[in-house]
Amino acid sequence: MSPLVETVMNAQTVNFTPEQITALFIDAAREGDTDLLTQFLDAGMAIDTPDSRGYTALIVSTYNGHMEAARLLLQRNANTEATDLKGATALSGVAFKGLTDIAKILIDHGAQVDHANFSGRTPLMFAIMFGREDMARLLLNAGANPDHRDVDGVSARDLAERQNLTGLFTERTGA
Repeated sequence: MSPLVETVMNAQTVNFTPEQITALFIDAAREGDTDLLTQFLDAGMAIDTPDSRGYTALIVSTYNGHMEAARLLLQRNANTEATDLKGATALSGVAFKGLTDIAKILIDHGAQVDHANFSGRTPLMFAIMFGREDMARLLLNAGANPDHRDVDGVSARDLAERQNLTGLFTERTGA
């Protein structure tokens, strides 16, 4: 165990607040530091502990493109459906960024492709809004619903039409 983790997790020696410990854990995820993440988890850190914005280690590591950290967290049973304070999951973040390799492992570990945030937006909507065509194809092939509507009544199909990406839907169906 690293001296930092040993010090942080030993509450009798140092008076770190739970918020400070969580911040260090989330920072390790943000940096993709699998050794430090492992040490935190082995020392008893709850894997889905959120920071003040609701971000979990899985949300932060995937959003920052850290495949190995994501694999570690998923192997340790991180919740793919944990949400931040806006209701977004890890899959929402990687859909927005177009990180298809990480999206694949999230989906393989049970991430729901149609999980909507508090505005009703799904990962497919984020992929289309930000022109992430490969991500949109991946989500559609994984069963994402292009007709789900957000709180404004807009669907992924509507968004695709606005951006001249309607071919995404005919490619999938072969029509």
